Amino acid sequence: MVPLADYSGPFDPDFHLTKLSRQTLAVLGREWLLHGHLQDRIGMPQVMAFATREQMQDIAIVEWMAASPVYSARTQRALNFEPGTVTTILKNIQLDIGAPHHFMDFRCRVHDDNHGEFWLAHCGALMDVEPMGEEFVQGMCHDIEDPTFDATAVMSHPKAKIRPIHRPPRVPADRHPHCHWTVTIVPDADPVESHPNAAIVAASSIASIDVERPAGDAEPGGWADYSGPFDPDFELEDLSHPTLVIALQEVAVQSHVLFRSYLLAVSQAFGEERVREVAPGVFIGLAGLTAQRLRPAMGIEGDDAAAIAKVLHVHPMFWPRTYVDVSVDVLDDEHVRFAIRDCPALNEGDGYTWFAQLGGDGNRALDAIVQAVNPQASCHPVAVHGDEKLAYEAVIDPAAEAAPEAPEIGLAKFSTGASFVFTPRRPVRV
Repeated sequence: MVPLADYSGPFDPDFHLTKLSRQTLAVLGREWLLHGHLQDRIGMPQVMAFATREQMQDIAIVEWMAASPVYSARTQRALNFEPGTVTTILKNIQLDIGAPHHFMDFRCRVHDDNHGEFWLAHCGALMDVEPMGEEFVQGMCHDIEDPTFDATAVMSHPKAKIRPIHRPPRVPADRHPHCHWTVTIVPDADPVESHPNAAIVAASSIASIDVERPAGDAEPGGWADYSGPFDPDFELEDLSHPTLVIALQEVAVQSHVLFRSYLLAVSQAFGEERVREVAPGVFIGLAGLTAQRLRPAMGIEGDDAAAIAKVLHVHPMFWPRTYVDVSVDVLDDEHVRFAIRDCPALNEGDGYTWFAQLGGDGNRALDAIVQAVNPQASCHPVAVHGDEKLAYEAVIDPAAEAAPEAPEIGLAKFSTGASFVFTPRRPVRV
């Protein structure tokens, strides 16, 4: 079978990432990285609805300090690069949802095992917060980044330090690069201590879930892992076909882990009632915005049931399949049935998952996904069969008024990432 250059062709009931070409997987991977990154663009305003700016910053600090060590260790194992040097830290950054390619244009240099640096030729996050004023810039580029950068680096070496050469607020206002940092392993330094929440997050099913590893190679070329030398110009196009399939699943895991860490931090600071308030809004805004972006990225045309089903197939919230066991069926031109079978995502035992929001206001997230394809569509719970735990039917009603865009998506569109256009920088590696 020739790998797909996009998903513009017929709906495939047996669709899997393995059916996409390397270049298409790279395109999808950048969208999934951005998806994970934009989570906070919705999550933090939800917190600001009842908290101060300083309290919001504390949530962000705890969220990333607990999540990034967990998924960074997974990335090292998945791509086969060992901890212990600055190279490991910079490779992790290149595969982190905190640094989605091009939007957060990290440029990196390794000097030796203990010394390196990185700078941002473009920082989409800075573009988002600069209009909000210097307090928000200070909060992101100083108060949040200082502890969270070190928390990420500690998974590569417990005595790693990331320190600024310069960072915003920018003086002069058009200063480039946007920021510049050193990465140093200091042998006589005190080890960086992990945040206690990291152990709590690590105990969840998503933290230890296995992802599918393709048995064959559907397309030649690329690296089988990232165990070789550090490449400062690394792109997803460098990876082989099976390795890209693994890497994308790990990116999806990162997003699940970050959401779990976010809700845990909200619960600890403000209680479970606040978790129930903020979680559906983040689900709705991020699910809908990502669906809107995935249509053009994957060449999904039309506004019928098949187009809706294709978007459900490639949406990162429903990956990896070892965590979220989803089925999607096109019934006719106006009806799609999709279900989630018994799986780890439904058995975490708490409310800190996307799917714990379903059955209430979180159902609007499903509407947001299908309405990204057709505003006359909506989702309705239906009877489950066999080992299904949740089942829905997306129905396109030609007589219905077009649904307005969910306000939570509008909130997400405050970010420049919502309209950011990725441009592949080079072809796949031979």
